Amino acid sequence: MILKQSLISWVLSDPATVRLMGSSRCSGELQVKRGREWRAVDAQGFLRTETTFTNVCKNQKCGPHVSLTTKQFPREKPVFQIISLCFHTFPVNIEECAYDDTMSSQTIEITCLDSVRLENGSSRCSGRLEVKSNNSWSSVCEDDFDLLDAEVVCRELGCGAPSVLQGALYGEAEAPILTREFLCEGHESVLLDCGSSWRKTKACPPDKAVGLTCSGKAAS
Repeated sequence: MILKQSLISWVLSDPATVRLMGSSRCSGELQVKRGREWRAVDAQGFLRTETTFTNVCKNQKCGPHVSLTTKQFPREKPVFQIISLCFHTFPVNIEECAYDDTMSSQTIEITCLDSVRLENGSSRCSGRLEVKSNNSWSSVCEDDFDLLDAEVVCRELGCGAPSVLQGALYGEAEAPILTREFLCEGHESVLLDCGSSWRKTKACPPDKAVGLTCSGKAAS
């Protein structure tokens, strides 16, 4: 099949054509919907890129992807073969991107973070910190976040140690700002395992939203 450039950026009005089927909405087998049928994506020949999986996680309203595995089945099952470049823009036109239905014993599983993310940076290891609370993403106030907290976030993202921590480093807050102060001791594996207290002071200004850069590179 010859892929025309126009298909890569073709946007469809229906976003409900991609999902992760597993233990949660943010982790599981990558599936796409064509017509009325959901099928897993064939792992064989699928181009694996950071942009592809980052966009899949964002489309599911999850944090960045942290792992990718190929699942092997004892016998073949119906799958769709997908032009992976179509995942670079969401929503995608699966009718154009799913170019073959076939049988395969290998599918793709993606795990996305469901609690923290760094937005508006150059990679998932840098950006404005956002934390998921009550099914929505909120920025964090600079006054409620310190280096120990940053160490936990960078560890949770698989991005090494924190190198820069500064308010409005990656733009002012666009999402609501949490009224929650994190009290990490630095050894925790995820931010939401840290102690916390609810801030009683006045509202945090948008230019005080935490911006964080971690020293490590994002794992593929």
